[in-house]
Amino acid sequence: MIRYFLQKLGYATLTLVGVVTVIFLLFNVLPGDPARMMLDQNEDPEQLAKIRAKYGFDQPVYKQYLYYLNDLSIVSFHASEKEHYTSLSSKKYTATPLLTLGNTQIALKYPYLRESFQKTGKKVSEVIQETLPNTIVLAVSAITIAIILGILLGVISAQTRDTWLDRLIQVISTLGMSVPSFFSAILFAWLFGFVLHKYTHLNMTGSLYAMDDFGEKITIQWKNLILPAFVLGIRPLAVIIQLMRNSLLEVYNQEYIRTAKAKGLSTYQIIKKHALKNALNPVVTAVSGWFASMLAGAVFVEYIFGWNGLGKEIVDALNTLDLPIIMGAVLIIASLFVLINIFVDLIYGWLDPKIRLS
Repeated sequence: MIRYFLQKLGYATLTLVGVVTVIFLLFNVLPGDPARMMLDQNEDPEQLAKIRAKYGFDQPVYKQYLYYLNDLSIVSFHASEKEHYTSLSSKKYTATPLLTLGNTQIALKYPYLRESFQKTGKKVSEVIQETLPNTIVLAVSAITIAIILGILLGVISAQTRDTWLDRLIQVISTLGMSVPSFFSAILFAWLFGFVLHKYTHLNMTGSLYAMDDFGEKITIQWKNLILPAFVLGIRPLAVIIQLMRNSLLEVYNQEYIRTAKAKGLSTYQIIKKHALKNALNPVVTAVSGWFASMLAGAVFVEYIFGWNGLGKEIVDALNTLDLPIIMGAVLIIASLFVLINIFVDLIYGWLDPKIRLS
């Protein structure tokens, strides 16, 4: 089991290195001068030269890439000359020296995602720490709704196969997979937050936390979570319904199910003790993929509902060309995606003894 985990961890590291490379190359071939972006189009040559020297923008692309890897790595190398970029960047985080080789110091530190271009002096890690928890709350709420309703409706659909109820659930599921999330967000915000506001008491926009009129007390607004969580969970809900129905129908044809029926077990006992657990494998696969995708797919939903999460922060950063925030956010989402997939691979062994590792 430990060997399997280490193998997965090695593959995850290679995947993340590939993601970092793609992100770096993608945003470094974009037109525009990063130094000028940081100075808000300021044309002062002296200031531009200082910014380029400070952040290494005056260096060749391959050196900038190595500097970026050095910042992201937990084990990094720092030159002793103060004018060198790596030495200057090392002032932005706390590093623990491990070894000194000549003019180079090897240090242990937390990954450094650099600073925002537009939010002067603010680290990207601080921006992510402020917004990522809201996105995780939204994603967890959405996937919880999708799992509970998806499994329930999938079981009902399988039990009532080829009846009007089964067809109705299939129509709802098909619509859920077909309608884009941004359209669903606009529709639900308008319908439940505006047209039916006096009945639902829900708002068209709003985040998890709200400041009172005096700016002294922060309160949690759980009602603001209802609409974005439901909208974000519509598509995974539709997928889980289909997968649960098809998987259960396949399991119902197995010999052990017929044996259980012959023993006189009730439908509830058969589903609970035999069918459900064996039918969950494809659902777990879908849930893992959708949960990771929600962190990226929440961009449109958060922006439309005014939810102060990482997705909304990415849109704002794109509007202002704040590249460090965009790069850092994409990297964090990719890291979570990889970690979730590793966790799901370990769950497979518990759900299906046939693939359990020795």
